[in-house]
Amino acid sequence: MPDVQALVSARGGPALPAHGDIPAVAGRTLSASEAVQVALARNPRLRLGYAQLGFAGADIYEAGRLSNPTLSLSVLDPSTAGAANQLTIGLAQNFTNMLMMPARSRIAEGEFESAKALVGAEILSLASEVEAAYYALVGARQIAEMRSAILQAARASADLAQRYYDAGNIDELALSLQRAEASQAELELIAARHEVAEARNALATLLGVTAADGEWQVPDRLPLPPPEDDALPALQTLAAAHRLDLAAARKDVELARSGADMTRRFRYLGELELGIERERETDGTRLTGPTLSLAIPLFHQNQAGVLRAEARHETAEVRLRAMEIEASNQIDLAHHRLAAARATVEEFRTRMVPLRENAVARMQERVNYMLSGIFDLIRLKQEEYRAYQGYLESVRDYWTARAALGRLVGTQLPSTALIGGEAVAPPVRAPGETPAADHSHHH
Repeated sequence: MPDVQALVSARGGPALPAHGDIPAVAGRTLSASEAVQVALARNPRLRLGYAQLGFAGADIYEAGRLSNPTLSLSVLDPSTAGAANQLTIGLAQNFTNMLMMPARSRIAEGEFESAKALVGAEILSLASEVEAAYYALVGARQIAEMRSAILQAARASADLAQRYYDAGNIDELALSLQRAEASQAELELIAARHEVAEARNALATLLGVTAADGEWQVPDRLPLPPPEDDALPALQTLAAAHRLDLAAARKDVELARSGADMTRRFRYLGELELGIERERETDGTRLTGPTLSLAIPLFHQNQAGVLRAEARHETAEVRLRAMEIEASNQIDLAHHRLAAARATVEEFRTRMVPLRENAVARMQERVNYMLSGIFDLIRLKQEEYRAYQGYLESVRDYWTARAALGRLVGTQLPSTALIGGEAVAPPVRAPGETPAADHSHHH
């Protein structure tokens, strides 16, 4: 485990919890890093990976030791009356394993290194999945909050429409439209709350917690994106150098090559046993001497074993190449997805939200001078709320895309150092309240 921790730490990954340290979640408001720590301690997937290290360690133990000697004993009953039994005792040791032990030990140690790399890759992958699920839940909570504000505005509009209708100032059509808007807002809030429940369930599964572990929370504000993201060429270089699953695949190629070389080197060597035998004849004479047992490569010279070893080597090389191609293309697509998410955030921040705010402000002026009706102002205010919701969704999508890109690169993104502590908090104002001219809160 210290070796796995070193691999993970070298890639900016989280610290592994101490053995048996199971953090409680009841009553806590988890940060993203705390959620990752909980998952590393409680998620069953990692325990399976840790168990694989035990198998690989057992292979090293076995490869570095001689096979046990074979003891043979035979007792033959003579047909001559009164004669003693013929007794033969032999002790033999398989020396084929002894000759191949250094090569097998190297292969087993290489498989152990590969297993550690795969466990490290699983740790980093789980951490990225937890981060994505975490931001999905935070975003879902903030969007549900915005939907609640939209519903309040829609209900206020419907109530106002009812009063206007009772006074005879609007007709039934206008009243029905306002009621329909309130009903639509109610449906959207129900859907938003269901998304919160789904996102919470997905994160709880990754954390390895259930309802029996108590209530826990996450913040209700998404963090702001960093000022800039990383360039694609730099990410491709990082992935080639740091992805642990690729390192494990390269190790598999190396091991398969060593296995093929070993099989070719010892292809003519069959089972070789050396030993000693002591025999007591029926007349009491005792015979003692060495024994040799050697399989003669007469009918085959392990051609099948050589073919299998070469096929394993070729398969490992092809699998590595396929992984490299897939990784490169996935990183390229994930980088494009992150760039699109950032562009969407910027469009909402710099244009859509300010334009919606300005439209509400101008309509407020028209209402003040009785050039437009209050329902026109309420309609624009609802559109402003929807623009805020789109902004929140774009920020959420940015963070989930960033977590996915980090998982594919296999190491901490360099731009992580640029992330600040500010959070997204779009203002929620009552209909008719004039927005401020400063839009810095949307950064």
